Amino acid sequence: MVRQAMRAALFILMTLAGAAYAQVGPRHVRMELIAESVVPAAGATVTLAFRSIPDAGWHGYWKNPGDAGVETQVTWTLPPGATAGPLVYPVPQRLLVGGLMNYVYEAPWVQFADIAIPAGLARGTRLPVTAKVDYLVCTVAVCVPESQALSTVLTVGDGAIATDARARFDRWRRAIPKPLGSAATWQRVGDRFRLSVPYPADAALEQAWFYPAAAGAIDMAAPQVATRDGDRVVIETKAAAPAGTITGVLSTGNGAGLTVRAGPGEVAAASGAESGGGDWNAAALAFAGAVLGGLLLNVMPCVFPILSLKALGLARSGESERHARMEALAYTAGVVAVCLALGGVLLALRAGGSAAGWAFQLQDPRVIGVLLLLTAGIALNLSGLFELPTPQFAARGGVAGAFATGALAAFVATPCSGPFMGAALGAALVLPAAAALLVFAGLGLGIALPFLLIGFVPALRRRLPKPGAWMATFRRILAVPMWLTALALAWVLGRQAGVDGMTLALGAVLLLGLGLWIVGRRQASGRRAVVPAAIATVLAFAAVVTIRPAARAAAAATTAAGEEPFTEARLAALRAEGRPVFAYFTADWCLSCKVNEKAAIDTDAVHDAFAKAKVAVLVGDWTDGDPVLGRFIARHDRAGVPLYLYYAPGAKQPRVLPQVLTRGMLTDLAR
Repeated sequence: MVRQAMRAALFILMTLAGAAYAQVGPRHVRMELIAESVVPAAGATVTLAFRSIPDAGWHGYWKNPGDAGVETQVTWTLPPGATAGPLVYPVPQRLLVGGLMNYVYEAPWVQFADIAIPAGLARGTRLPVTAKVDYLVCTVAVCVPESQALSTVLTVGDGAIATDARARFDRWRRAIPKPLGSAATWQRVGDRFRLSVPYPADAALEQAWFYPAAAGAIDMAAPQVATRDGDRVVIETKAAAPAGTITGVLSTGNGAGLTVRAGPGEVAAASGAESGGGDWNAAALAFAGAVLGGLLLNVMPCVFPILSLKALGLARSGESERHARMEALAYTAGVVAVCLALGGVLLALRAGGSAAGWAFQLQDPRVIGVLLLLTAGIALNLSGLFELPTPQFAARGGVAGAFATGALAAFVATPCSGPFMGAALGAALVLPAAAALLVFAGLGLGIALPFLLIGFVPALRRRLPKPGAWMATFRRILAVPMWLTALALAWVLGRQAGVDGMTLALGAVLLLGLGLWIVGRRQASGRRAVVPAAIATVLAFAAVVTIRPAARAAAAATTAAGEEPFTEARLAALRAEGRPVFAYFTADWCLSCKVNEKAAIDTDAVHDAFAKAKVAVLVGDWTDGDPVLGRFIARHDRAGVPLYLYYAPGAKQPRVLPQVLTRGMLTDLAR
């Protein structure tokens, strides 16, 4: 009850603030009333469409608005004898804001209403129709009640429908839920709600989700697990207080859905799963994908900065069986701890309504600045400028050093998303918290797996080179990729914080370098150097935490020739033209994204192939964590970038491409 009261209070405050604004502000939804036939026959029915186009960042509501919101109300003024049917809604979308689940429309939507024309009217009779529409439109911060008076004039005729009007209404009707021919069944099992919906085993089904037509049946903000089981789909989620017949819409993906009418009864769990087991079955599959994805991250570009530290550690890890195992376990603990911490923060942000994804922290230039200092400091250490004191770190060995190396490896790996990893983390974001954290732990285990095997398999350790004088030279060589990583981070920082921010960070690196040089000089003479190191480190880190994002140029200015900034409206327009579309989502801090762009996307061969095939290229820049892009990425079962989609002409669904691209792969698409 307390939670419901808090939700109600929050919604009331948002609405009151919006109502005050609405007195002077413009409308945030453009709306028009369109008749399918302007010459309806007497005694027949004509369909009217309410076409609504929201401003960017605003959304309208479904018939059941969810945990907060208001249903649209229409007051009709009709000719004598004419009657209006109920408002018919398209399949909604989900928007979680502050723990409140909203059933909304963030893109243009169309509602229908049927008008029954009186019989016996003579041809040519004018039929003026007026509809006063009262509705609520919101952003994530404010809600505004709005009202519009729409009108049209019909003329009694033969009921003919113009070709263009028929095509337009047919296109709009695809978003209206279709009636389900068979009855569905629901059952409450403990605190779980289980819904069985008849659905042919060979019918296409994307992301299934059940939208109840009224509150009270389920906890609308709780995750749902959909399982195909023969000729049915089983939906499981947290129950509220279900009773009697429950109606709603089953979304089947790509904007389509079915109207569902379910009565109480016995609902068997989906095959191979007990009550509540669907979450853990999905988590087990996602865990396996995360382990494999984490393992592959060891050869991805964004993990190259840590490979140098690993190489030195592996070269001297065989001092004793016990020592090797302790270091392997400590390294694994560091990796898993950071993955769990980042995953926990990410889940908390999304529960609060944020569209954050994996590597969310790299959208903050201060985090990039901290990473720049870390990589520069490690590069200076590998270059021989100074030695790290006890507790020993990274290449110097020790349990504490192994843990810290693992933690750093996981932290720097977050800009990357390799094969298997994207789908696994995307699945984690719709699982319950405990199951999701298991997936994040699997990612950490995958990253740490090579070290773990070295520590526990003596045969592998015996194949490593013996320690010797060569290690000093090898260590200097390994400083090179660390400096290259620092250079890449400085570039990313310049993109995020501008020249001033990058200059400040480079000044902090210089300050840190001077302090570490003093440390190295004092170490060479056998003196302690704690104070200079502490002063330099504190001042350098204090400088980078003051960095703030710079105003970014318009997205159109950042795209290459022949590319356009991604918007869902532009995607829809290009697909309506019948053009093939390649849409990719990237970020300045995503090193694997940049490698794909330089090696595959931004090449002459791909540009020529796309130009010949008239493939439109849309670029979604997620550097600053745009929530609109974040929600679009999440709808494709991805927790972050990169994401590559190819829309073939006429295809209902995009083809999701691998996260490692080649020129041949893209030119083949164009053919």
